[in-house]
Amino acid sequence: MLFFSFFKTLIEQQVTVELKNDLAITGTLKSVDQYLNIKLDDISVVDEIKYPHLSAVKNVFIRGSVVRYVHLPAAAVDTALLEDASRREAGAQAAKAAR
Repeated sequence: MLFFSFFKTLIEQQVTVELKNDLAITGTLKSVDQYLNIKLDDISVVDEIKYPHLSAVKNVFIRGSVVRYVHLPAAAVDTALLEDASRREAGAQAAKAAR
């Protein structure tokens, strides 16, 4: 659930989502769920010459199972907070496994 919580903090940020079929879409992150299903508004396709049929599309819903990467703006990532949350979650899982 750590990454779901992290992605929720990026709502209204500009992100690029790269799909498993090599299509990359840039847009404003509007929503995300625990399955990494993503809704983007005001989209543009990174390689528009290769995908001209998508030039008229303004918003998309992307199923999480087809996402390869999500490229984030460096300024939007609080690495100290993310590292701390990762440590806490790892500690909680280790404690659960020790029982």
